[in-house]
Amino acid sequence: MPTLLVFGARNLGRVLCRELAADGWRIAAVARTEETILTLRDEVPEAVGLLGDAAVASDVERILADVGDVDLLVNAITTFPSFAGPVHEAPPDALDAYVGALLPGIFNVLRVGGRILAGQRHGTLVQVTGGSARRGNPGRGPWAAAAFATRALVQSQAAELRDQGVHVALLIVDAIIESEKTKHWLEDEPPERSASMEDVVNAIRYLHEQSPRAWTHELQLTPALERWIP
Repeated sequence: MPTLLVFGARNLGRVLCRELAADGWRIAAVARTEETILTLRDEVPEAVGLLGDAAVASDVERILADVGDVDLLVNAITTFPSFAGPVHEAPPDALDAYVGALLPGIFNVLRVGGRILAGQRHGTLVQVTGGSARRGNPGRGPWAAAAFATRALVQSQAAELRDQGVHVALLIVDAIIESEKTKHWLEDEPPERSASMEDVVNAIRYLHEQSPRAWTHELQLTPALERWIP
């Protein structure tokens, strides 16, 4: 029975757990609150819910040690942009939400998870991020800085772990992902203007199922009606 470990169990992570549990996977998921864990267990009773914060290095070490052998490790943690506006109007602390919590969380999962998978000499590590990893957008400079850094970390690790049998991939979702927290943004919009969580899960499944002779290290999902810039 293959094992999934996902960091960030509230939205995309919860749906990923549900879909892979239906496929017969062993499921472990990490969240920062007991409320999120209880919601996960209501939907995926067989899931092992783990309290922890990816930004805390000791939490990540403990969780990876407790879960044991992992076939698919997905990091789906995120944060809302703390500032929306031009860089020249940004307050001095506009980077704090990213540098203080999000990037350390991404870095910890990549470095500890990568070490565990390298020791196993197998497994897939998927880091999920947004379209700002590919380009800076007006009003999103600090967010793009964190996304660019995420892309750089994943590119480096993908090259470092390939010859150890570990597939590292960056999944860029260049869209608003449809969920309870985003539905007010998508009112009266056609579905082709957003991404569904199920479609993102299918992309993660696709990455994991790839042959070592044809690994994708960066995959971008873009809905048909999203404004796309190469």
